[in-house]
Amino acid sequence: MTTRILALVGSLRAGSYNKQLAEAAVNLADVPFYNEDIDRPGAVAGADWLRVEVQSADALLLVTPEYNGSIPASLKNAIDWISRPHGAGVISGKPLAVIGVSHGRFGGVWAHDDARKVASIAGASVLDDVTLSVPDGATRFATTHPAHDDEIAHALPSILATLAAAVQNSRLGG
Repeated sequence: MTTRILALVGSLRAGSYNKQLAEAAVNLADVPFYNEDIDRPGAVAGADWLRVEVQSADALLLVTPEYNGSIPASLKNAIDWISRPHGAGVISGKPLAVIGVSHGRFGGVWAHDDARKVASIAGASVLDDVTLSVPDGATRFATTHPAHDDEIAHALPSILATLAAAVQNSRLGG
């Protein structure tokens, strides 16, 4: 049985190393900031699409940089949309891991910690021990794609396998 993992990228920058790391182009720009007054089916097409995608995913991989010591507003907004209705949002119970690249020397660990905290409160089954915080992205990937980096090439398959195992474990009721 295959496992579908949806990556949500927190960086909207065209040359984002986080987009490259996720190898996905997630465009959240058409999802307005969460507002309970407009949260109803059909009112926000981007939010409806996001919820359908998350619902059909078996697990989530949040890929985020660090902006001013925390997660970008776009990623927090996506989590807000998929967490509603509270306690029954499409994020509820989904295995979730957080990884990312940042320009700083710590690789965005504060943002990754915040993303895990917010996702956990939103109801995801956060894999706290699954981490990849890659520092100095601008220098490290100036001439090479993240997929060709030895650390990433070693770590990502393990991260994805751990997410897939969490999905299988949840299917078995564990």
